[in-house]
Amino acid sequence: MSHKIIAIVGGGQAAAMAAAALRQQGFNGELHLFSDEPHLPYERPPLSKAMLLDENPQRQPILNADWWQENNVQLHLGVTLRQIDRTSRTLTLANGQACHWSQLLLATGAAARPLPLLDKLGERCFTLRHAADAERLRGALLPGKSIVIVGAGTIGLELAASATQRGCRVTLVELASTVMGRNAPAPVRDYLLNRHRQAGVRVLLNSAIEHAEAGEFLSLSLQNGETLQADALVYGIGIVANDALAREAGLETANGIIVDSACTTSDPAIFAAGDVAITRQPDGSLERIESWENANNQAQIAAAAMLNLPLPEKTPGWFWTDQFNDNLQFVGDMHGQTWLCRGNPDDGKAIWFQLRDGVLIGAVALNNGREVRALRKLIHSGRVVSEEALCDEGVALKSL
Repeated sequence: MSHKIIAIVGGGQAAAMAAAALRQQGFNGELHLFSDEPHLPYERPPLSKAMLLDENPQRQPILNADWWQENNVQLHLGVTLRQIDRTSRTLTLANGQACHWSQLLLATGAAARPLPLLDKLGERCFTLRHAADAERLRGALLPGKSIVIVGAGTIGLELAASATQRGCRVTLVELASTVMGRNAPAPVRDYLLNRHRQAGVRVLLNSAIEHAEAGEFLSLSLQNGETLQADALVYGIGIVANDALAREAGLETANGIIVDSACTTSDPAIFAAGDVAITRQPDGSLERIESWENANNQAQIAAAAMLNLPLPEKTPGWFWTDQFNDNLQFVGDMHGQTWLCRGNPDDGKAIWFQLRDGVLIGAVALNNGREVRALRKLIHSGRVVSEEALCDEGVALKSL
């Protein structure tokens, strides 16, 4: 393995953890990481929470600063890549410098899906993908300021909570009829909607912005005729994968770099992981999972595939969100309609369950983080479980 050169492009979770996985799995050859940000790879989940709320917010490095040198990873930070040449197996930087590679991992992430109607508002319109975005947004979230947030997905709800906690007056505008409609079951959506409204967030569902203009205040005209005025606006309506380099290199893409279950692209020497990767399923459909854990998992998978090692065992999907003082952790399948509940959400502590043919396939834990490990094991086991036992707080989940 020592004569191979592996290049990683990206500065986020998947890129950093792939470097770590390659070293952990025995690769001792030349290893390069290229990032267009000037910082060491850092955690992204705190951007909508701690980076906005902490008194002295700091980027949280994914790996210790010493790790990179100790593990002989050559870092190229603050650089822009111009081209991937698959024939000569080189990366060309904007300054003309070239780097050869034997295998390449693309973990270039994604950008906020643009909304030209709002982008024209200028510097008082924000999106959130990088530490620099959070630093700039923090300066706008001042007590008493009126903030409009467009999009009530996970990031929109987290931002609404953080802005409210900073003393802002928050209005949340969502085109759909519910919040977190893409990745939360109905009872959890209902809980979150009520939680935000109780905290003072004005939530406008089934609402669309038809016109926007900037003056002393931002003026936003809704379809229903109402006009909102705000000091600042933040929107999050999905992502656009940073797949231009791959597309220009002739790799198969579809708002993401298409990969198989081993994170291999249409070129067997090139792999992709994280938000930029979109996986072709056995039925031919394409699926992207935008989560911290998926970036970690795909980093491990890609590293193993590059080294011709057995792929890690697949585990139930998991992600979390922190809103106000609530921590919600989601495990497994979120798409079912019938959910059971242990505990009382109104008391701030509960677990929702989804069964299929008596088998637990999905769960959401509200302020019940200690139970998540047991939930993951139970879902992974595929065992039939009793509805009564699941809902009985007197029965320990780990006993099931």
